[in-house]
Amino acid sequence: DQNAVSTYKKNIGSHIICDDIRNIELANLPDADVVVGGFPCQGFSLANRFRMLDDERNQLYRFFYNVIKKKKPKFFIAENVKGILSLGKGEAIKQIISDFEKAGYYTELHLVNMANYGVPETRQRVIIIGQRKAYGKKMKFRFPEPTHDKEAKNGLKKWVSIKQAIDRFPDPDKPNSVLNHEYSQYKVEYRNYTAHRPTNPDKPSPTILARGNGGGGVCAIPHYNGKRRLTVRESAAIQTFPDDFEFIGSRGSCYRQIGNAVPVKFAKRLGEELIRIEKEEAL
Repeated sequence: DQNAVSTYKKNIGSHIICDDIRNIELANLPDADVVVGGFPCQGFSLANRFRMLDDERNQLYRFFYNVIKKKKPKFFIAENVKGILSLGKGEAIKQIISDFEKAGYYTELHLVNMANYGVPETRQRVIIIGQRKAYGKKMKFRFPEPTHDKEAKNGLKKWVSIKQAIDRFPDPDKPNSVLNHEYSQYKVEYRNYTAHRPTNPDKPSPTILARGNGGGGVCAIPHYNGKRRLTVRESAAIQTFPDDFEFIGSRGSCYRQIGNAVPVKFAKRLGEELIRIEKEEAL
């Protein structure tokens, strides 16, 4: 995805490579303490339980698995959609965990609602944490504890609402200097379908999407005013990107990049835990 690569280069660094991952030689990858990734799951089915590494649709899973097996990082983090838990009546995720265990890793599975970590979005994702068994006799990674709760119970903060997250932005129909502050002209029509339901300003946003409604385009969440869709910038704020993080590409591409992302605020928590382990090991 050239646009995603351009966005990465603009905001993070030029070390990213835009190529088909099948063209990358594992031997040319640098050794690393941590490998992070995600993979599509179309090929994970009950019928394929014992053939998952051979299924052509699982090429990215196979590549991720081979990187882990051959490069032997101390840790890996994999992210996927909630639906992976029910594929093949649960057999697919069992096989995935089994694969990583056989590759020499303690493996933990976590179903996360991002709203519980201060993200203004009820986004549910599966996070798989792996630690190389040779690195310790038990799992050192402590999965981050939630900081927020729907009802603010047990001393936790209340979920952050979409209104709290995006109210600071000016009207996109008036002159402004906010990056990527433009929105899809796809008409807001309410019906009981993803991205077509009313948005409650006092609750977290529904999941920011990377896909559309079957027509090929990305379907942005309706603004809670009911008059338009969220802008690219507002969608990014809900995914907790910094306001100065600039997305490159067409409006649809920018929406898609944001919808494919892991919320920055949550990702940071995972990174902080890795830093904690590194510092403790250095003592």
